[in-house]
Amino acid sequence: MSTYGSFPAARPRRLRGIPAMRRLVAEHHTRPSDLILPAFVREGIGEPVPVGSMPGVVQHTRDTLRKAAVEAAEAGVGGLMLYGVPEDAKKDAVGTAGTDPEGILQVALRDVRAEVGDALVLMSDLCLDEYTDHGHCGVLTGDGRVDNDATLERYAEMARVQADAGAHVLGPSGMMDGQIAYVRAALEEAGHQDVALFAYTAKYSSAFYGPFREAVGSSLQGDRKTYQQDPANAREALRELSLDLAEGADMVMVKPGLPYLDVLRDFAERTEVPVGVYQVSGEYAMVEAAAEKGWIDREAAVLESLTSFTRAGANMILTYWATEAAGLLRARY
Repeated sequence: MSTYGSFPAARPRRLRGIPAMRRLVAEHHTRPSDLILPAFVREGIGEPVPVGSMPGVVQHTRDTLRKAAVEAAEAGVGGLMLYGVPEDAKKDAVGTAGTDPEGILQVALRDVRAEVGDALVLMSDLCLDEYTDHGHCGVLTGDGRVDNDATLERYAEMARVQADAGAHVLGPSGMMDGQIAYVRAALEEAGHQDVALFAYTAKYSSAFYGPFREAVGSSLQGDRKTYQQDPANAREALRELSLDLAEGADMVMVKPGLPYLDVLRDFAERTEVPVGVYQVSGEYAMVEAAAEKGWIDREAAVLESLTSFTRAGANMILTYWATEAAGLLRARY
């Protein structure tokens, strides 16, 4: 007869034996409605333009963007974050195309809102980098530094035209000091008190943004280390979190995702507002490249990465796989 010590006292494997059991006891579930699809719309093209470093991602025409928005909504995706790509000839030192009511982003916002209404939360990137000829996120001084306070004036103008165009949510992403308070005030003064702000609170100066800069046709000269956060700093992110919340942020974000799960967890434990994370272009590209080589199971890696964000405390995940992943999640659960 067996003694107590002759077999394991606990058998956690009992709860892993069949798929139904694993689903039943899973601690975290990522839902399609947690996902936000980043999308690029480019001015002056007749067909979608593939982004070479991001297989499966394109710069949309206005027509194909509308179709992509419908597909995302039908898949149950929660939101769409829109980036405009103007013609190079329209870029200038202060990003004029970003505040033109007929600029590509504003036109596309109206297109998508007319197409899907409130079926998706329509979000717009609020930053100057796509529209400046120097590629920085703000206005430059004579000696080439980003002028924080002059940039805030431009952000206020952007906020007004994006809200006028139908965005439900604005995403100030330039990492200028005081940007949330300044944009919030501009929206209130313009009668857009119901437009929410999704603050890019901890946006790190990351090597993982490379493919994105191809996607938006970036003209960047130099780097953004004087305004984006140093990857070595975590406490600084908590300071940014306190400031954004005090200034009126409705939601906060950590960007990139996988390299900063510790920061994401810190945010989730310290705030009562929804917390988002951006699975950036480099994270996407690495999985796609490894899968193309046959080195990893692509779908399993996509879902595992999304689960890691949910487990770390994210309420919302910006991911270029949003529409596809929504289908995979629905099939799984």
